[in-house]
Amino acid sequence: MVQTKRKKQKYEGHQRAEELTEADKEVLLKLGQLAFEHLENGNIMFYPEDLERCGLDVSEVSVFSGVCTEIFRRESVIFHRSVHCFVHLSIQEFLAALYLFHCYTKKNKVVIDSFLKHSQNSDPLQSVHDFLRTVMMESLRSKNGHLDLFVRFLHGLSLESKQRIFGGLLKQTVNHPGTIQKVINNLMEMNCDGISPERSINILHCLMEMKDHSVYQEIQQFLKSEKKSEKELSEIQCSALAYLLQMSEEVLDELNLKKYQTSEEGRLRLVPA
Repeated sequence: MVQTKRKKQKYEGHQRAEELTEADKEVLLKLGQLAFEHLENGNIMFYPEDLERCGLDVSEVSVFSGVCTEIFRRESVIFHRSVHCFVHLSIQEFLAALYLFHCYTKKNKVVIDSFLKHSQNSDPLQSVHDFLRTVMMESLRSKNGHLDLFVRFLHGLSLESKQRIFGGLLKQTVNHPGTIQKVINNLMEMNCDGISPERSINILHCLMEMKDHSVYQEIQQFLKSEKKSEKELSEIQCSALAYLLQMSEEVLDELNLKKYQTSEEGRLRLVPA
């Protein structure tokens, strides 16, 4: 959004640079498609032909200089070839999330089904909480966590406050508070059997992206308690505890997993600490 405003002020001299024009929306979605397809495949570099396939040309991308940059990589002894990348991976991940959420609001079954081809959910388009739960499970299956930040952004875009920012680019999907609560409940109850404990911590980040800080606050209180051994911890609380212990400046010589009252799955989620 900041880059869109700068582009308007620099190239078009618009007084109301905060408004997204139809042309802006079109370019953002094309950049989003490019970002999504390359993130899905684990790529951060793209070539002019990749731009063309998404309906972009180099001049359009150069206007968004704070989003994409051009680098040159020698591909042979003689020739140089133009190669592009987003200026930061987080920009690629955000634009990818913006594109996929747009596809959800437009019920683009081809893109959604292709991305969620390993899903057990027969109809992720049925509701926003089903969609986000299915994408969350897809991200948890990633061994290297390449979809972690992407899925956080995706959850944030489900909030009405975020959708309003994009001025019609995203059709508002949430009709009542119960929808958001269902998304939060799905995250709280996410089945992580067979999932790396490191990936499970991202569930906590998604909850905070949804403006739900309850688990984080509960574990902060737990760490201050003098009766830790009496408190039974849920699996999501164990993920939060693992994260807070990771972030702590205090170095633990040893973490005794058996001293915590929780399930076997909960103890597994404590392993990253």
